[in-house]
Amino acid sequence: MKLIRFVVLPMLLILAVVTFWSLHSQADKNLPMLKMTTTLGEIEIELYPQQAPLSVQNFLRYVESEHFERLIFHRVIAGFMIQGGGFTDDMKPRPTDPPIENEADNQLKNLTGTLSMARTAQPHSATSQFFINLADNAFLDHTAKTPQGWGYAVFAKVVKGMQVVEKIAALPTGTVGPFSDVPTQPVVILKVEKL
Repeated sequence: MKLIRFVVLPMLLILAVVTFWSLHSQADKNLPMLKMTTTLGEIEIELYPQQAPLSVQNFLRYVESEHFERLIFHRVIAGFMIQGGGFTDDMKPRPTDPPIENEADNQLKNLTGTLSMARTAQPHSATSQFFINLADNAFLDHTAKTPQGWGYAVFAKVVKGMQVVEKIAALPTGTVGPFSDVPTQPVVILKVEKL
């Protein structure tokens, strides 16, 4: 009986943990992946279609239509986030599809390295613009279905290339027309493709 308690039970527990970890790792490998190539390097991104189906479908439509190609990261705030997906290097907006419903109530948090849909003050106004969190930005998370509480919908995460994100975040910024926090050296998205 002691043999069962001190040897077999711990072995079963270890086996259960290893099995869970293996299944969890395998599940992560099945998530859709993208590679974003920029003028400062590559960023690999995993998408979360189960938690944010509308946001992921929306983002993938823009990827498939090559919408992001030749757009820039037009808003960079060190210690906060980098934003792209809307403007060319001469700060001209690119036409977008209609806005999507805000999915910020999906339990995903605005943690370092996550991608969220950018929007206006209107909660359901996100189109093509996105941002990558440079810190754990809990104040951007969903708290209530009110204009102030809706938050920003997380739909993906950087899994490789955070050093590229950090390089972008470290660039000096300035003002271009009505736009502030614009990098003085444009960082262009050259391509976004499925892996």
